[in-house]
Amino acid sequence: MSLNAAEDESTSEIHIPAEIDWDMLDKSKFFFLGAALFSGVSTALYPIVVLKTRLQVSATKLSSFNMSYSIMRHEGLRGFYRGFGTSLMGTIPARAFYMTALEVTKSGVGSATVRLGFSDTTAMAIANGAAGLSSAMAAQLVWTPIDVVSQRLMVQGCNNSAKNLNSCVYKNGIDAFRKIVYADGFRGLYRGFGISILTYAPSNAVWWASYSVAHRLIWSGLGYYNSNKDESFNTAGYAFKPDSKATVAIQGLSAALASGVSAIITMPLDTIKTRLQVLDGEENGQRRPLTALQTVRNLMKEGGLNACYRGLGPRWASMAMSATTMITTYEFLKRLSAKNQDRLS
Repeated sequence: MSLNAAEDESTSEIHIPAEIDWDMLDKSKFFFLGAALFSGVSTALYPIVVLKTRLQVSATKLSSFNMSYSIMRHEGLRGFYRGFGTSLMGTIPARAFYMTALEVTKSGVGSATVRLGFSDTTAMAIANGAAGLSSAMAAQLVWTPIDVVSQRLMVQGCNNSAKNLNSCVYKNGIDAFRKIVYADGFRGLYRGFGISILTYAPSNAVWWASYSVAHRLIWSGLGYYNSNKDESFNTAGYAFKPDSKATVAIQGLSAALASGVSAIITMPLDTIKTRLQVLDGEENGQRRPLTALQTVRNLMKEGGLNACYRGLGPRWASMAMSATTMITTYEFLKRLSAKNQDRLS
């Protein structure tokens, strides 16, 4: 997003690589390369997601090591990839929704905030926050049904799960989809949709805003400035431009910093969401979907607030690694998809 043009000519700015807005992208290349790159990221990080989900539905407190050992011992490496095919199929359209909403919102809100007189840093923080909010809401329309199905497959056969784990046996993702619709209707595929929005929308808004601020503050701390002409300077006054390795390192560090607080704040909501999507209650001898209130009560009985934070370690690690690889891959993807590469040099 080209916000620098709206700043006063007399002020110095942090020199960071040029922003690429929605209009500068080759959309077909953007979505095709995005599907390939993010599928690779999902493959690498999926075992941590399975571990986190198993810990969240566990009736007793287990360490990440003990749960990992149990999965490997009883199920082998395949146990860490239960539901992966379903998850991967959903990732592609969900990412398309996410990236479209992210870029369109970021570009529109960014331009509007600059016209209102906000500084470049503030405008980018607001734009990134709004973009994170809208992109999370758009992605959840696709991702929630995929999440419900893949998580049912993830915890199937788990020996340490809560007693009200759904007892239905699923052969694969398609079989799980069919049985969930048959038992609960299409509403069953959107279990936990409301709390998913409450979890991911604010989390994304905070993450993208924090990332934007951290990104610029780190560059500022390292002393990269732009004279608003075609020359770039470091603090010693010598012409200089950061190389690609420095750019990737700063993006990764900014992403990791933005992930920490978000993981802690949203962990209880994520645990409730996961249990709503996976576990059932019992009423008059019949299995019924749990309500959010029943889920909270069960968690309080099992271990109080600590039960809400089961799986925090894997989730934190997953978010940090996912965010770091996502943002570096995302920025790399945008540069590969730019229509005019000369504008970015």
